[in-house]
Amino acid sequence: MNEENYHVYSVNGPVVTVKGGKGLAMQDMVYVGKSRLIGEVVGIERDHATVQVYESTTGLAPGEPVEQTGAPLTLELGPGLLGGIFDGIARPLKAIQEKGGAFIPAGLDIPSLDEKTKWDVQVLVKKGEQVQPGQIIAQCDEKGSIMHKIMVPPTLSGEITEVSPDGAYTVRDQIALLKTPDGKEHSLTLSQKWPIRQSRPVKLRRPVDQLMVTGQRVIDTMFPIGKGGCACVPGPFGAGKTIIQHQLAKWCDADIIIYLGCGERGNEMTQVLEEFGELQDPRTGKPLLNRTVLIANTSNMPVAAREASIYTGMTMAEYYRDMGYHVALMADSTSRWAEALREISGRLEEMPAEEGFPAYLPSRLAEFYERAGYTDNLNGTEGSVTAIGAVSPQGGDFSEPVTQTTKRFIRCFWALDRELAYARHFPSMNWNTSYSEYLTDLAPWFEERFGPKFAQCRERMARLLLEENKLMEIVKLIGSDVLPEDQKLVIECAKVVRLGFLQQDAYQPIDTYVPIEKQYRMMDLVLYLYDSAKKVAQQDIPISQLVSTGIFELVTRMKYNIPNDDFSLFDDYKKKIDQAVEQAINKNTRQTEGEVKRA
Repeated sequence: MNEENYHVYSVNGPVVTVKGGKGLAMQDMVYVGKSRLIGEVVGIERDHATVQVYESTTGLAPGEPVEQTGAPLTLELGPGLLGGIFDGIARPLKAIQEKGGAFIPAGLDIPSLDEKTKWDVQVLVKKGEQVQPGQIIAQCDEKGSIMHKIMVPPTLSGEITEVSPDGAYTVRDQIALLKTPDGKEHSLTLSQKWPIRQSRPVKLRRPVDQLMVTGQRVIDTMFPIGKGGCACVPGPFGAGKTIIQHQLAKWCDADIIIYLGCGERGNEMTQVLEEFGELQDPRTGKPLLNRTVLIANTSNMPVAAREASIYTGMTMAEYYRDMGYHVALMADSTSRWAEALREISGRLEEMPAEEGFPAYLPSRLAEFYERAGYTDNLNGTEGSVTAIGAVSPQGGDFSEPVTQTTKRFIRCFWALDRELAYARHFPSMNWNTSYSEYLTDLAPWFEERFGPKFAQCRERMARLLLEENKLMEIVKLIGSDVLPEDQKLVIECAKVVRLGFLQQDAYQPIDTYVPIEKQYRMMDLVLYLYDSAKKVAQQDIPISQLVSTGIFELVTRMKYNIPNDDFSLFDDYKKKIDQAVEQAINKNTRQTEGEVKRA
């Protein structure tokens, strides 16, 4: 470490100017002031450096010392992350509460991992074995839900010269000694460090061709996302972004969940923490928190730590991906992160771009989303990081810079609609403005399981909704009575699609999660109703007669009445549709015959 005499020259919120020696480098981590506040070098000129401080600078004065570490801001990775709740720079909030109370005291430096907990470790390497970067050398059970795999750091390779026996070890204990080709020896422990702004290396990035099953019909069927994909969930206040992310966290088929509360209100984040603590993991029956990492950086916490929090979350996600797990990262919300970026940029006196955001907003968003992906890892395993970022545009205006810039780097756009939310239609995802570019990539996945009919059903349902949207413009002007019967049928069937398929109840035991097989059967049933009802419309029989049989209402409520593990009732529903159609036709025939007799 360089022992130059650095000192604080000026303080402007989280931005501190440092003068002294000339040994500082970009992105170096430093300790600022007598309280040793954690900071990062973000700018260097000939006689001074600019430091971004991740803690409150209240009380910091010019002349206080600045200590150089000679390394970038790094994150310690190892067993103990799962089930943890951290702030934006990965300090455990529970340990902070025990030491500092309800608020985070300045300069509190607590390691991310518990140094006292002992883990039952099974060592998988032998003395004299040649190991490669990322190779799995040991494993231990973490929280009873995930087998944590201890890997050689991605920058090291060589010969194992010492091996510890199986047993109980802390994250600081040596389990093996590695000698690199240059003759240097490195102690391998249960933990390793990695710079948060640097992507962890992989062997190969693969196409996104496997569906990430979420159990949410509007997502899986209409706007699917693949494992390793990127999605954006924009929506105004109250549109249900947080509920969607809760549902995804609980039900998606990812192995690990990283939930990042970035700049959200404190009471909302408290609710998230309480709810996650109560949720049961449907896989294991244990608390969902056992395979979840929560990063809480609320709106009253330092803005610089909020800016770093998304990189902290992504680094954790990449670490578990390297073990061969599928990770889902929920960032709520990237708008608050961008606002932190804007505030820091303003204090740095940088030239503002649109709406005051810095000109480098696109590149920063790209750095985040492009770290997601489906990969072949260095150790031969496969893993993925799926990034789902919520965006909170002011007033629900999707033309604002953060939403528009995000759309450049994601391929799945789940647009939430205020009017749908006010109508109690959840998920309030607008089927006319949302889209998924993964449909083509995932087509082989769907075809392998359901044949070509799944895509055909989805396309027909999308056409029904589109046609209904056009017809409703006419209905608003002149009413529905003037429409021909076949168009009235479109409106009735589209209503079944909206209320019986797209709308989903997160609090109803059967409807909260729907397996993909049932989603396919539900689509098929709705379209069977439409095709059968066409027989009525083609005979100029009023569709109202078929509606009066109650069959449309019955099909709409199938989501509550058909269990997720028994699909035999779908055949019964088809028989009831046939009976209703026959009843409507016979009723009309009797009415016609009666009119003829009276005439």
